Amino acid sequence: MTGKSSTETQVPAEAASDSGYYNLRLYVAGQTSKSLAAVANLKRICEEHLAGRYTIEVIDLLVTPQLAAGDQIVALPTLVRRLPPPLKRIIGNLSDTERVLVGLDIRAGESVTP
Repeated sequence: MTGKSSTETQVPAEAASDSGYYNLRLYVAGQTSKSLAAVANLKRICEEHLAGRYTIEVIDLLVTPQLAAGDQIVALPTLVRRLPPPLKRIIGNLSDTERVLVGLDIRAGESVTP
């Protein structure tokens, strides 16, 4: 998390239009324990439930605070699901897996094959 953002998984452009693809942005403030926990929790959840069907962009608002306005960020860490529509937000360190799955509209046990 040293720069503006980092993309964790690359998905082909044609997959981006597929309703099974998730584009996620995680807004954090530096490398605090909450920020690091949110990144680790999100990676774990995505690998378990969305393997190969997601991108994660981590945005450090200490580096680029102007990006907070675009997604109306008022608390940190905040996860924003940009795809599939509609846009959704989850605030916190994402430690409650069930809450994150519900917030992202992912059913526990959902198939991870595209």
